[in-house]
Amino acid sequence: MPTYQYLIIGGGMTADAAIQGIRAIDPRGSIGLIGTEPHPPYKRPPLSKGLWQGKPLEKIWYATEERDVTLHLGTTVQTLDLAAKHVVDDQGTTHQFDKLLLATGGSPVRLPFGSADIIYFRNLDDYLKLRALTEEKQRFAVIGGGFIGSEIAAALALHDKEVTMLFPEEGIGARLFPHDLNQFLNEYYHLKGVELWSGQVITGLTRQGDRLNLTACSAQGSSERTLEVDAVIAGIGIRPITHLAEQAGLSVDNGIIVDELLRAGHPDVFAAGDVANFYNPHLDTRLRVEHEDNALTMGMHAGRNMAGEETPYHHLPYFYSDLFELGYEAVGWTDARLETVEDWIEPFKKGVVYYLEGKRVRGVLLWNVWDRVEDARTLIAEPGPFKPGDLKGRITD
Repeated sequence: MPTYQYLIIGGGMTADAAIQGIRAIDPRGSIGLIGTEPHPPYKRPPLSKGLWQGKPLEKIWYATEERDVTLHLGTTVQTLDLAAKHVVDDQGTTHQFDKLLLATGGSPVRLPFGSADIIYFRNLDDYLKLRALTEEKQRFAVIGGGFIGSEIAAALALHDKEVTMLFPEEGIGARLFPHDLNQFLNEYYHLKGVELWSGQVITGLTRQGDRLNLTACSAQGSSERTLEVDAVIAGIGIRPITHLAEQAGLSVDNGIIVDELLRAGHPDVFAAGDVANFYNPHLDTRLRVEHEDNALTMGMHAGRNMAGEETPYHHLPYFYSDLFELGYEAVGWTDARLETVEDWIEPFKKGVVYYLEGKRVRGVLLWNVWDRVEDARTLIAEPGPFKPGDLKGRITD
């Protein structure tokens, strides 16, 4: 029976960051990692960004195996017994632990059809499969107009592929960007050669030989259309993988509930990354964040606390994206349903969007404005009240 002082369930960026955090405090304690993927931990953002722009594949790897860690890859944990402090994997092996980190991430939301013919873009194997298809195929459909969908559509278009984006919202990133900005993005992508089917709900997928027929109708449920393509990629969100926590009786509500030390309702069990639901004092609300900054910062924090530190996690994460020549960083609660104040240096090319609730800034979108994330965090921490005029030039100056 393998026995570890620290056992990590999950093999992603959060897991590697947690191992770094443990090693910063405890250089010698035994660490085991159980990951479902056959690969050791790697950087996930390049899969939809840098690798399509010429970054070499070998640059994505972390050096996890160099930190005196036992890796159990291609392995899935089936049961968690808190009383016995062990887990059992799909090979029937029991792994004992003193401290446990649940960094299980999330699984893609899937459509109720076409499972064998849709690439739900999430991991390295998905990237490798899609990249191989681009060597021989030309026409691609991308389902979803959010974070992953917009990046993959841009990546394929940059490789001279015929790309059609399909999504139910009115514009690209409509849940994040205010109306005029998402409509600008619609036109921007069109000029880049991407065909847009906005306001469309996917209703079916069938195969005819090497071709796929994707059917969609308007969000109002009429006017069905058919699109013939070579391949279909979907990025329509993820669901946190919480079944181990639920089975063990830990609190789950849109992720695994953790306290400010990232403990998951048990003094020796922690959770971090995409799967963790944590309280953020800057926004005075609970969050579950699915982006790199949170994965790395929270993972490091969890590892250090597992190894004996007791430091609250009060970090306000940010995320970023590249869309052809445009790019942005976003901090806090950036929800297009909030009141927004736009402060453009050059309309839709460079500027800042502020998101307000109750006369307080809840989120900041830095659109082609760089190195101002800390300024955005400082502003979000301020109690206000703010009027729209108070924000003009606040970060752009």
